[in-house]
Amino acid sequence: MSRSLKVRHGARYARLAALLVKHARSGMIRPGGAEPTAAAGADLADGDPEAAAELARELESLGPTYVKLGQMMSTRVDLISPAYVEGLSRLQDDVEPFGYDEVERIVTSELGVRLPTLFPEFERKPLASASLGQVHRATLRDGRKVVVKVQRPDVRERVVRDMEVLGEIVDVVDAHTELGSRFAVAELLEEFRRTLFDELDYRREGENLLTLREILSGWERLAVPEAYLDLCTERVLTMEYLPGRKVTELGPLARLEIEGEALADDLFGAYVEQVLVEGVFHADPHPGNVLVTDDGRLVLLDVGMVSRVTPARQEKLLKLLLALADTRPDEVVRVARTLGEERPGYDQARFERAVARVVRQAATSSLEQIDLGVLLLRLIRDAGDCGLRMDPELTMLGKAILNLDQVATVLDPDFQPIEALHRHGGRLMRSSMRASPAALLSSMLEAKEFAEALPGRVNRAFDAIGEGRFELRIKAFDEHEFLRGLHKLANVIAAGLVLAAIILASALLARPGDKGPSTVNTIAFVVFVIAVATALVMLARNAWQSHRLRRRR
Repeated sequence: MSRSLKVRHGARYARLAALLVKHARSGMIRPGGAEPTAAAGADLADGDPEAAAELARELESLGPTYVKLGQMMSTRVDLISPAYVEGLSRLQDDVEPFGYDEVERIVTSELGVRLPTLFPEFERKPLASASLGQVHRATLRDGRKVVVKVQRPDVRERVVRDMEVLGEIVDVVDAHTELGSRFAVAELLEEFRRTLFDELDYRREGENLLTLREILSGWERLAVPEAYLDLCTERVLTMEYLPGRKVTELGPLARLEIEGEALADDLFGAYVEQVLVEGVFHADPHPGNVLVTDDGRLVLLDVGMVSRVTPARQEKLLKLLLALADTRPDEVVRVARTLGEERPGYDQARFERAVARVVRQAATSSLEQIDLGVLLLRLIRDAGDCGLRMDPELTMLGKAILNLDQVATVLDPDFQPIEALHRHGGRLMRSSMRASPAALLSSMLEAKEFAEALPGRVNRAFDAIGEGRFELRIKAFDEHEFLRGLHKLANVIAAGLVLAAIILASALLARPGDKGPSTVNTIAFVVFVIAVATALVMLARNAWQSHRLRRRR
């Protein structure tokens, strides 16, 4: 249902409109259409880095909703220019903590028990403070060390108000501008709203922790904190405390004390398995969310953002990654089209050229210079430019792999993700071919249903053929070109009918019995000659155009 702009939100509308206009002029939105040929066009397509940094600061001042919006925008490399993607990726989600009294009130109201009763030891100073919540170290009554994540007071109400404002603006943009239809901004906002409210429900994050912990249970060098669901609510999350240092804080000497090469390989292999076997992966593994423990393990934190891949797409994703790694442009194009949606104006030839350019650059680079995440994001960006909108989970995967590349490079500067993908590819293919008893039973049931339905379908098809009701619908042609040709054919037929009518009328007007020329016979003869000459000219013109078209082809 369409919403109208409300007077009480006037100041916020004006500020957001000014931001949109200002940064649209600075090249925030990636231009569609033809490929840029001039240096100025290339600069505009890349965006203004200073303006991008300024936008990040402005979004931080607007509050948590807009910080998260900027972070989500940084994942849409198919819509946002490179400078703005880089600037928004650096958005700081680090704000002043709220007071301990509020923490105690929220924990007591959410868990139904006074905070000191549950946590005999609870550090007043938070370990970290973000836009949606903050975390404190604590100890349970049985002595287990935990971390308690507490949501900011009234943050949900603020997010609801902000989403109302954004929804009203998007309704206007969607209804009255080309931007709305071109980029489907209503769909983008709905995706952002769903993701943000999932992050506001800490019970989902607790479930994500348990899911990823189970998936990674076979990887000895990787760890995920255990969530204590009996002490988790919508606004409070209690999980195991795993001490460690952020990957970004490791110095040269500290790196010598860990097995960097093995850690990087296990991290990459585990993520590829998450995506292509389990269908669930941590979507935000940036270096700040990865710790190195004292015993040399990697800990994955902040799993509020988890993405899922359907089984039907897992094999296609593996084929796409392998085709990129093996520099096979034809296969990249073929698989990418099955993973995206072709928008009006999709340019197949231009997309093939763009993929060939990306693959050629990868083929001429050394193995150490190839960044798989960058390749995937560049492919998504070029696909969007050519009118092929890739699925959002593919963009999330590209950002996740890019972050993985950064973490792996810190752990092992010589790490090669392409080699790791090939190394784990055989194991993944074997895993994908294994079938559980339940999967085999499901396949048998589907085969049984197909066999039972086949005779009836064949009979209906033959009945339709016999009764002349059989229809064959084919979509494998350019319908716009077909309609244009149909219109030309209709015009030719109409002109032919008119000329035939004129010739027939001239024949009826002629009076063969008259002696000598008469006015009526003269008129009939002139009309007949004009009609025949016109028909001959039309035939010659059509033959010449057909000959020229054949030569051009």
